[in-house]
Amino acid sequence: MDQFAVRDGELVVGGERLSTLAARVGRTPFYAYDRGLLRRRAAELRAALPSAVKLHYAMKANPMPAVVGLMAGLVDGIDVASAGELKVALDAGADPAEISFAGPGKRDAELRQAVAARVLVNVESLRELPVLAAASRELGVPARVAVRVNPDFELKGSGMKMGGGPKQFGIDVEQLPEVFARIAAEGLQFEGFHLFAGSQNLRAESICEAQQKSYELALRLAEGAPAPVKFLNLGGGFGIPYFPGERPLDLAPIGANLSALCDRAMRDLPGAGLVIELGRYFVGEAGVYVTRIVDRKVSRGQVFLVTDGGLNHHLSASGNFGQVVRKNYPVTVGNKVDSTRREVASVVGPLCTPLDLLADRMDLPVAEVGDLVVIFQSGAYGASASPQAFLGHPACVEVLV
Repeated sequence: MDQFAVRDGELVVGGERLSTLAARVGRTPFYAYDRGLLRRRAAELRAALPSAVKLHYAMKANPMPAVVGLMAGLVDGIDVASAGELKVALDAGADPAEISFAGPGKRDAELRQAVAARVLVNVESLRELPVLAAASRELGVPARVAVRVNPDFELKGSGMKMGGGPKQFGIDVEQLPEVFARIAAEGLQFEGFHLFAGSQNLRAESICEAQQKSYELALRLAEGAPAPVKFLNLGGGFGIPYFPGERPLDLAPIGANLSALCDRAMRDLPGAGLVIELGRYFVGEAGVYVTRIVDRKVSRGQVFLVTDGGLNHHLSASGNFGQVVRKNYPVTVGNKVDSTRREVASVVGPLCTPLDLLADRMDLPVAEVGDLVVIFQSGAYGASASPQAFLGHPACVEVLV
């Protein structure tokens, strides 16, 4: 993709030619994340969005400790979805005051850990409230809570809807009066709301609409809240282009919309901080997956490039991570990017299943055994979101360069 340079016919990642980087890593397959691109994306967001808005990194998109450590210095806070992620965020030096913990199935032990760490818990069930209260009493530490709200609207154009209608995420708007009463009765430290309508949206106008609706809903709910709102997470949903015809998200209207909401919040919710929670948008385009060709086969006229990595490392590129109709991620032969010798070929992994398809009949440089296939847009939901134990093949390596 255009964010990566090409030198001597080879892709350049983190300032290194791909063949040199592969030698440095020592084996394939591997993921490589370009720290320069991560810094650039954070700077672009800072420039486009109002300074009053806090940027949080949703580390489920890429929980590699080195990436989280870098991101902790680039953003205002970290959003975690398990006690395991919480440990990584704390180890990376993230400020506990700016860590929030979401998830529909938090175990009692995880809730206790969150209280002990003094992080903000996004409550998603009435069941969580007495557990948090007991941990607070036992530890002598205030249990900080926000309510994750399941809104009464959906984010249009979202690749994955996480709010509106029946959902396992958050608490339905209709139930909030009871939740507020229980929070007050349990003596929990209420701080605000978390609303996350959906993800992977490339339409700025629908993101702006969701932010506006989320703000209006939070404003209405604040009237019955047990304490003034200090924290208002408006979610994220910012998408990146994966497939032909998709265009990058236009940040300008989103920045203008958030500026207007910040101005309103100063009057409507004095003391409240607005938060945008982004994962894929921060890291997705900064990563590549690199796998080596171990065989070249022709079956009834169709070329198959068989590689040493597949859906076990990169489930989403195989089309088995939420795609309804399979589409190819951007793919190239990374050590022959400029080659004029081209052919239509399919890239498949080493697994004994027809689902292990990384590129289906794509126009690629002519490749041979030993060449390096690169899958772009691989910085989010890659290694940690894939079944790496499937069929017993070796795990992949991850590097930050």
